[in-house]
Amino acid sequence: MTRVLLIDGDRAFAQSMAMSCISAGIAVRLAETLCEGVRYMMDGPVSAVLIDSALMRLSGGDQVRLFDAVAPGVPVVVLVQEGTSVEETVKLQVQGFQVVAKPFEVQDVLAKVELPARSSRARPGASLRVEALCG
Repeated sequence: MTRVLLIDGDRAFAQSMAMSCISAGIAVRLAETLCEGVRYMMDGPVSAVLIDSALMRLSGGDQVRLFDAVAPGVPVVVLVQEGTSVEETVKLQVQGFQVVAKPFEVQDVLAKVELPARSSRARPGASLRVEALCG
């Protein structure tokens, strides 16, 4: 069974999406902050991470390194607001993230998750102090 982590501060939206995912046979874990999501990823494996772009508080490079450190090879889908600029969308894609506009259909996310996982950009031997980023 596919198990995704949905990181979104809008509780009503997250719960609605979680119910849709569960109806489609996808297990969902909800987190309201990036740090809470990182802790969940450290507790157990997930098939994909969905995160609201508003919660990505680190620089693009640090964000990539964070996800690679705690969930190497796991696809990350960034949820953007409808009407997000093409430049912002392309920037996220160049960093290795999949992008889906809110509101979205569960099938749209499934299509993104089933794409090959983004390659790890962390250098071998490099470590990231997750606690320092989320402390």
